[in-house]
Amino acid sequence: MSRNAESTAFRSALEVVRGVEPRVADAIAAELADQRESLKLIASENYASPATLLAMGNWFSDKYAEGTVGRRFYAGCQNVDTVEALAAEHARELFGASHAYVQPHSGIDANLVAFWAVLADRVESPALRRAQARQVNDLTEADWFALRRELGNQRMLGMSLDAGGHLTHGFRPNISGKMFDQRSYGTDPATGLIDYDRVAEAAREFKPLILVAGYSAYPRKVNFRIMREIADSVGATFMVDMAHFAGLVAGKVFTGDFDPVPHAHIVTTTTHKSLRGPRGGMVLCGPELADQVDRGCPMVLGGPLPHVMAAKAVALAEARRPDFADYAQRIVDNAQALADGLLRRGATLVTGGTDNHLVLIDVSGYGLTGRQAEQALLDSGIVTNRNSVPQDPNGAWYTSGIRIGTPALTTRGLGAAEMDATAELIHTVLSQTTPGTGPDGAPSKAKYVLDPAVAESVGKQAADLLTPFPLYPAVDLG
Repeated sequence: MSRNAESTAFRSALEVVRGVEPRVADAIAAELADQRESLKLIASENYASPATLLAMGNWFSDKYAEGTVGRRFYAGCQNVDTVEALAAEHARELFGASHAYVQPHSGIDANLVAFWAVLADRVESPALRRAQARQVNDLTEADWFALRRELGNQRMLGMSLDAGGHLTHGFRPNISGKMFDQRSYGTDPATGLIDYDRVAEAAREFKPLILVAGYSAYPRKVNFRIMREIADSVGATFMVDMAHFAGLVAGKVFTGDFDPVPHAHIVTTTTHKSLRGPRGGMVLCGPELADQVDRGCPMVLGGPLPHVMAAKAVALAEARRPDFADYAQRIVDNAQALADGLLRRGATLVTGGTDNHLVLIDVSGYGLTGRQAEQALLDSGIVTNRNSVPQDPNGAWYTSGIRIGTPALTTRGLGAAEMDATAELIHTVLSQTTPGTGPDGAPSKAKYVLDPAVAESVGKQAADLLTPFPLYPAVDLG
């Protein structure tokens, strides 16, 4: 696509929107301006290509397409079949999977599809079979009772939240924590690393139906071969949630024991984050679970979003290009350069560094909570998110950590020198921020004090750092 074509496409789209609700058009334009000016270090965010973004704004949004390719419950879905089949084909080829299900609307949806597929495969339940066959109205009260009894309290073993796991891996605030009797494995208190012997011990004791690997805030590789051996030793289904690092798998940065696809029974992911596609989810599996996974709609999902599946097809096609592998490697190189820069300035990092796309700073060394650090950095034009650290004394709301990631800045073209400069800006803000007090004079976990002049100076330096690396340079909204 030419530069003029991209500008024309987005300008025209905003002009049409502005004719109906100008405030929405203004908010869209403002979001682009904000993203252009911010040093975005949120590990779960990225920038999708103009082609991916444009693939979502079209007539596919108007289609209902419950069912799967060639087996829809609505007529007139031949074009939806085309884009869904293309997205699944690209996913299979990209990840070396035998089956791909591209309908999930999010990572949570993808995990729910996987959980129900495993339950349906592993737990004998006539009531569940009827429910999956769209005969829910035929279920008697006795059937529902049996369904709850047969599926309830199945066991799941996953990584603890403070060690870097995710809410959807069996924790109570999420539906997965209500579906399963869950237990967590943590990390070694001395190193912050997964202790596979302890995971194996927990699996032998707990005997889970599902062993989950994957993370949202663990800055190291996971050995999926060992995890599969642990799962096999207790007869568990091995599931990997690779939402955060899917781009590193797609780009062949993670291979062998560190590529989950050859080792897991079922793999879930988002399609944004390091994969740099639209917001959405996906499930990969072998033939033994494919039929159950394909029943995700209507068992768990509502109608598929064909316009998002079209964007997934575009993004996955982009990820199959040779330059994506270079991009994925630069993500890791940048994360390691950022980690090195922080360590040289005296920051404390969980596990002492990183092997992937993210770095986890323990900001208690600066005398701050994660919430104080997050807001002080935001005041200074640096967008991050607070995150728990192992055995976090401040809990999941205030936290003691800041999670930072490099996928977005790598997309913009920043390299090792800019990562070192970014480390300096982060250290400056954190070292110049002090805890505040509440109305009663007691120390506060939320309030903080940062000289506005420091915030302004850092914000200007962050903007200057980004100037040579414009975001969507071909898009001029006028």
